[in-house]
Amino acid sequence: MPLALWALTLSAFAIGTTEFVIVGLVPTIANDLGVSLPSAGLLVSLYAVGVAIGAPVLTALTGKWNRKIVLISLMGLFVLGNLLAWQAPSYETLILARILTGLAHGVFFSIGSMIATSLVSKDKEASAIAIMFTGLTVALVTGVPLGTWIGQHFGWRATFLVVSVLGLIALVGSAILVPKNLKQSIPATFKEQLQVIVKPRLLLVYLMTILGYGGTFTAFTYLAPILEQETGFAPSAIGLIMLVYGASVAVGNIWGGKLADKRGPISALSIIFSALSIILLVLTFTMDNKVAAVLTILVWGAFAFGNVPGLQLYIVKQAQKHTPNAVDVASGLNIAAFNIGIALGSIIGGSVVESMTLRDTAWIGAVISALALIATRYSGLLDKREIQRA
Repeated sequence: MPLALWALTLSAFAIGTTEFVIVGLVPTIANDLGVSLPSAGLLVSLYAVGVAIGAPVLTALTGKWNRKIVLISLMGLFVLGNLLAWQAPSYETLILARILTGLAHGVFFSIGSMIATSLVSKDKEASAIAIMFTGLTVALVTGVPLGTWIGQHFGWRATFLVVSVLGLIALVGSAILVPKNLKQSIPATFKEQLQVIVKPRLLLVYLMTILGYGGTFTAFTYLAPILEQETGFAPSAIGLIMLVYGASVAVGNIWGGKLADKRGPISALSIIFSALSIILLVLTFTMDNKVAAVLTILVWGAFAFGNVPGLQLYIVKQAQKHTPNAVDVASGLNIAAFNIGIALGSIIGGSVVESMTLRDTAWIGAVISALALIATRYSGLLDKREIQRA
């Protein structure tokens, strides 16, 4: 794989750390700022809203820019957003910082996916996307547990300072390693961009993405309080369990890319969404027991992010067929869909925590994942009909 791909992975690591470290810090931030668990969980949702806005809108606005300049500008915005979070005097300022950082995240993964696929041969596209997204999963393995530990021992603000330094390193890495002459598609016209949000086949993929991530994040947003209140772990153990989860995610992400390359996106996604539905349902009953809960979380991690390569590859393939001049925008909207799913999942999880119990977030997440499976099978059926007609 080309060196530029590893530069993207480095940036993804920094961005992944700031996105997911908040999950391990929800109880800490809630206590420090004097807000409820659902209010602290809202920091996950609002970051995702920033991504959802930034991905399609800023991707379209920067369509004519040199790709390397866009990447470096995004990492600069990312660093500024985390510095603001470090110095945030209030909950409201922290919300602003999270939204600002989310804007950078959205465009990065939109154009990053397109750059990754342009750097390799056709048969390696899903694997290239998987390697780039490995930055996210490695962040889950190392960045999130370490950030959680730092937040618990030195205050949550220190975590955002460390993430700012990571972002600065990633910025320098991109400046050095990413080539200037990156392949750049012709910017889509407004009409072509509009088609991306009205084509039924593309909308169906976005729905698959929203449901697939909504299911996981209904429970994952509240994983730290679940482990503390339902399973009985000490707060100091949360970072270690996040390490176990992240290690499993790293393996699952690469496996998901290889599975999508080998079997095709629909088959791979069907397997992954089926497994997610079952695992989240099982978690409802295993979170009482420490050993069973950790084992369930280990398996959950293997499937939770394994759908990323398949979903990104599938939207690119569908966009190439239905909106060939707006593939970048379609890819950006799918990144938005990932984060709409994260936002909706964390909001649904917050509602469940307020009106039901922490335990109920798991089985409700399972139901949402099952809906993602239904949408995936339906899309696969439409693909077969298109082939038959052709």
